[in-house]
Amino acid sequence: MFEKLLPYDTAHLILRSYQQYYYNYKRVTKRAQIRFEHRDWRGMQADARERLTLYRDQVGKTTKEVVKLLGSLSSDDDTWKKIKQYYLEEVSNFATRNIAETFYNSIFRHSHRGLSVDKDLMFVLATATYREFRSTIPIHQTFFLIEPLEHIFRQVFHFFTFDAQWEDMERDIQYICDTLRESLTPGELPRHARIELLKSVFYRNKGAYIVGRLHLEDRITPFIIPLLHKENGIFADALLLDYNDVSSIFSYNRSYFLVDVDIVSETVDFLKSILPTKSLGELYNSIGFEKHGKTVLYRDYLRHMERTLDKFDHAPGIKGMVMAVFTTPSYNMVFKVIKDRFAAPKQVTEDEVKRKYEMVFFHDRVGRMADSHIFEQFLFERSRFSDELLQYLMEEAPSKVKIKGDIVEIKHLYIEKKMIPLNLFLDQATTEEAEEVINDYGKAIKQLAAVNIFPGDMLLKNFGVTRLKRVVFYDYDEIGPLTDYNFRRIPEAETYEEELSSEPFYSVGPNDIFPEEFRRFLIGRRDIRDIFYRLHGDLYAVGFWIDTQKKLEAGYLFDVFPYRQRLRFAKRYPR
Repeated sequence: MFEKLLPYDTAHLILRSYQQYYYNYKRVTKRAQIRFEHRDWRGMQADARERLTLYRDQVGKTTKEVVKLLGSLSSDDDTWKKIKQYYLEEVSNFATRNIAETFYNSIFRHSHRGLSVDKDLMFVLATATYREFRSTIPIHQTFFLIEPLEHIFRQVFHFFTFDAQWEDMERDIQYICDTLRESLTPGELPRHARIELLKSVFYRNKGAYIVGRLHLEDRITPFIIPLLHKENGIFADALLLDYNDVSSIFSYNRSYFLVDVDIVSETVDFLKSILPTKSLGELYNSIGFEKHGKTVLYRDYLRHMERTLDKFDHAPGIKGMVMAVFTTPSYNMVFKVIKDRFAAPKQVTEDEVKRKYEMVFFHDRVGRMADSHIFEQFLFERSRFSDELLQYLMEEAPSKVKIKGDIVEIKHLYIEKKMIPLNLFLDQATTEEAEEVINDYGKAIKQLAAVNIFPGDMLLKNFGVTRLKRVVFYDYDEIGPLTDYNFRRIPEAETYEEELSSEPFYSVGPNDIFPEEFRRFLIGRRDIRDIFYRLHGDLYAVGFWIDTQKKLEAGYLFDVFPYRQRLRFAKRYPR
């Protein structure tokens, strides 16, 4: 009798745990507005980090309870089939059914370490479209655009209220109206033009974002109003109407938003309407459901492999000393495996590399570090690998790669968005393109420094160029907090022998950095090196790095904007 109740009780144990996780997720997320109103930026960052730990902490705790409850049946397939069925019956009408199914998957995987995906015992494929879940009260507010526009945006800001004073609302309303009118075809607004604004405000770091879409007859464009809160009050900082600008805000290289949503799939559908090239997985990630984003990514991978025949090959670029990286021509992701042995001069260990990736996951990626998903026991079809690639993987990572008949299983794997390595991009770039991306390369280094990150190995091959020509860092084995390093000037030689010495004549500690040396090895091509020096010559000087360190140690929080400076009202409309 007791054993027959075990699957039922286990399903409800997992369900109760999911509900506790979701409650805590909402509790932390809802604090974002109060943090913004009180300019509590440290608290906002702490909440973002806390929310990232909620899922894994809850899964770890629940897995122990499940294994203890099931005892000898914790690895019995028939028992887990019943658990899955009971669980599905309970969550079928949940507004967050898809998130609940992913939570179940996590419990199963953590209680079955070493096993790969099992379609019978897990929710590998979606059990529904999730489109059947729609809010009774719409998740967005509609405002029809009729002249005078100023009156409409007074209504907008009456709807989005904050417990803090506004710096100059009438001024910002005028900026928004002027910017909107400039973007429209000369003449009257199209008939039935309207904006639909999500009722939930999106918070991240020092910013709040009113997110919506603009309907102009048969055309839909993004409509985003970033808000900032300074000493004199809240103000609108820009109006973003271009897809590329909005895409950058929701980039996979940025930290996740704190946004309070009830029906997650409905919010993702809304975002998809203004960000059509973003994958659903990226959009789930962007609003903080990164574990379900990982589930969606895996499902997308399965669908892609079913409808294509191309094989895996080495990823473009110089082969890494720490990672073996491969991809397929038609898939926009790369697969990274930590090698068993690292070539000199690399001195890090495998555990250290894993900790570096963990560090990036919890850190503010500031649009400059690639988001990675970790997979265990990932299965591939053997036929998709060339003999040469498979031999390479077996030689470089024999402890992680196994061939089981027609299947290749990789024990530990990272999946990241595919980018063009910066060194390869520059080989084919025009002079104008080279200047654009090498300027962004310098900005990337400075923005990483602003959030207390030193890349360590800043060679061009360790940075990628995105579709929007943004430069992103993706090689983390030497990454570390900027404040941990000692930036020094190279001492002047005191003797002729010291001046001619092939080895440093001065002591060099493990964390000593000499920015003067960057000029010798960062950029090979003379013309591009000259451009970089003209735009970012301060990176070769000790002063930039020490000044940044002092500000960070004093608790200063730098402003790093996820949209172009020229779009800011302060730049377009001098105050």
